[in-house]
Amino acid sequence: MFDYSEKEQEIINGFDAWSEGVEPGGLRNKDEIKMLICYLLKTIDQPISMEQIGNIMQDQGIANYFEAMDAVSDLISNGSISSEFVEEKQILSATEIGKSAVEVVENDLPKTVKEKAVKSAIKFITIERNERENDVKITQVSDGYNVSFSMNDGDTNLMELSMFVPDSSQAQKLKDNFIEDPARVYSTILASLMVD
Repeated sequence: MFDYSEKEQEIINGFDAWSEGVEPGGLRNKDEIKMLICYLLKTIDQPISMEQIGNIMQDQGIANYFEAMDAVSDLISNGSISSEFVEEKQILSATEIGKSAVEVVENDLPKTVKEKAVKSAIKFITIERNERENDVKITQVSDGYNVSFSMNDGDTNLMELSMFVPDSSQAQKLKDNFIEDPARVYSTILASLMVD
């Protein structure tokens, strides 16, 4: 029996991508990472930022962050995805070449990985939209932090709320939880206040 290093054993097993931060069942093959990125852009059918691709891959331990960023560069170079800068963010979209290529090979990707990636993509797209549509400000005061929430529907201000917390980690937690699902927060408060 030969004594291979961990990296040599991964190459022998068909893994050619770094596995740092990748959960069991995640992608450890560069071509699979490229396929998944094209699959995501085709399935979501809307532009996704480069930052979101990194977040999606890390959120569920789907692929190594640096391997995903390299895959994006390769896909841009070969014309499978397009890239443009919008408001200082690099936005990615699937091209017809990328969509056609992934239709041929998308069944080669593990179903669970595809499902995790799509679920994570929807989560990050929703959070980004919520950040644009709602306003949360954290202000330091003498004995802690005030967190101010504002929820709008077009020109209608649905809710304004300000809360005090003693430290910055709690303030950030309030902000993150509100941005994740402002409608849930709004409906919970409304239901609590409408009780007879």
